[in-house]
Amino acid sequence: MKNRPALVCLLLAVSLSVSVAAFTLQQSNAAGATVGHVIGDFKLPDAASGRERSLASLKGANGSVLIFVSTQCPVSNAYNERMEKLAADYKARGISVVGINSNKAETSDDIKRHAAEKNLTFPILKDAGNKVADMLGANVTPETFFLDANNKLVYHGRIDNSRNAGSITANDLREALDAKLAGKAVVKAEARAFGCSIKRAS
Repeated sequence: MKNRPALVCLLLAVSLSVSVAAFTLQQSNAAGATVGHVIGDFKLPDAASGRERSLASLKGANGSVLIFVSTQCPVSNAYNERMEKLAADYKARGISVVGINSNKAETSDDIKRHAAEKNLTFPILKDAGNKVADMLGANVTPETFFLDANNKLVYHGRIDNSRNAGSITANDLREALDAKLAGKAVVKAEARAFGCSIKRAS
């Protein structure tokens, strides 16, 4: 066929265009929510009860903190006591802490058992298929998203600056929460989260 080289070139060009488009879409999806973005309501099953819970039903009068957690990640586990203390400290101030587990290999039973062993009393939702993790752009555990009373994202990132509780010099999340509760602007709206990568289903 005289036109075979031209046909091969055309197919290669189409394939390249599709690949570039897919890569661009992947980059766009990976970006997730940005500070100032209003997060839509969502529903996920509570790992403890199996009952579906919505963000609207869980959020506090003054907002909510979504924390992506893991049963196996040593960094997430190093924060167990701090996360529980955070939930207790701010519940009375109208801010709810909600855990979300998006790791494909960690089942609801695993999460329920882990929460009992580590004395985690705040709700932990199972994000099968990592839909909420993808929507928000969560990549590691622990990683936090502080939403105000209107579900506007006002802080995203780490809880504090050290896995070792004895070496903390910056309480980024608490500072954001306290500023918002005092009616002040959140000075540091983002601080890069660190931890174990979320093991996505796809």
